[in-house]
Amino acid sequence: MKKYLLVASLTVSVLNITFTKQTLAATLAAPPEVTLYAAGSLRGALSEVASAFTQEFGISVRTEFASSGSLKDRLLAGEKADVFASADLGNPLVLNQNNLSGEVETFAGNPIYAIATPEVSLTTENLLDKFLDPNIKLGISQPVSDPLGDYGVEVFRKAEAIAPGSFTQLNAKAVILSGTLPPNRNSPGGSIVYYLQDINKADIYLVYYTSALSAQQISPSLQIVELPDRLKVQADYGLTVLKGANPGGSQLADYILSPTGQQILAKYGFSSPKSVPEPQGVSGILLAVSVAFALQRKLIATKQQKVQVSD
Repeated sequence: MKKYLLVASLTVSVLNITFTKQTLAATLAAPPEVTLYAAGSLRGALSEVASAFTQEFGISVRTEFASSGSLKDRLLAGEKADVFASADLGNPLVLNQNNLSGEVETFAGNPIYAIATPEVSLTTENLLDKFLDPNIKLGISQPVSDPLGDYGVEVFRKAEAIAPGSFTQLNAKAVILSGTLPPNRNSPGGSIVYYLQDINKADIYLVYYTSALSAQQISPSLQIVELPDRLKVQADYGLTVLKGANPGGSQLADYILSPTGQQILAKYGFSSPKSVPEPQGVSGILLAVSVAFALQRKLIATKQQKVQVSD
C-alpha cells in the first residue's frame, strides 16, 4: 500500500512540476501587452497599425482613444501607458517637460479643412465670408482640451490679418461642439455627421482632413472644402514613449514611424512628417510650444489651488 502511495505522490509531483514549467514557459514566451493612448482622430489608422504590429511581432496592443488633452491629463494624474500619440505636439511636450516621457517626435501631418452641409454652398473662395455670416453656424471643437479646437482658434487668428475684427467676431459666434456621442456616431467621421446633420448644431465645422474624409463616407452630401492659403493650418501629430514603458512600447513607436506604419497612416489621409511644408511645419512647432507652455501654466495653477484647499 505504501508503495502505491509513494508512486502516486511522485506522479502528482512530476505533473505539478511539468505544469509549472509549461506555465512559466508560456509566460516568458508571451511579450507584455503594449498600451497605446491616442487621439480620437487616429482611431481608424492606429487601430490598423496596432493590428499589423501584433501580427508581425506577436505583441498585443491595447488601445485607448480620446481627446489628446484628456489623455494627457490622465497620464499626468498617474495612469499608465507605454505610448502616447497626440494630435498636436503641445500635449506630449507637457509630459516630456514633467519628466514622464522621452523625446517627442512628429509622426504625421493633418491639415485643417472646413466641412459643411450642402445648403451652405461653401467654396474656398467664399469661405471667410461664410464664416463671418451671422446666419451661418460655425462649429469648432473645445480649445485647450482638444487640439482641434486650438487649431480652429488659430484659423480665427489668421482671419484677423485678412479682415481686422474677424477674430473677435468669429470667436464670439463659434459653437463649441463637444459632449457625449451616441454609440453609432462615436468615431471621427460619425461625430461630424452627428453635429452637422443629426442635430443641426452647426452648418460648418473646422475639422481634420482625415476626419472630413470619414464623415463624407458616411454622408456623401457633406462638402469638404480646403481653406484658402492665408487661412491654412497644419496639425502636426506628436509621438512619445512614456517613462517605464516595456520594450514593446519603443518597438511600437518605431513601427508607427516605419515605412509600414506611415503607409497605413497615408491610407487614411495623413501625410508623412517629411512631406509637411517647411513654413507650416515651423508654424506648427511654434504653436505647439506656445500650447505646451499654456498647458504647463494651467497645470501649475491647478496644483497651487489644490495645495491651498488642502491647507
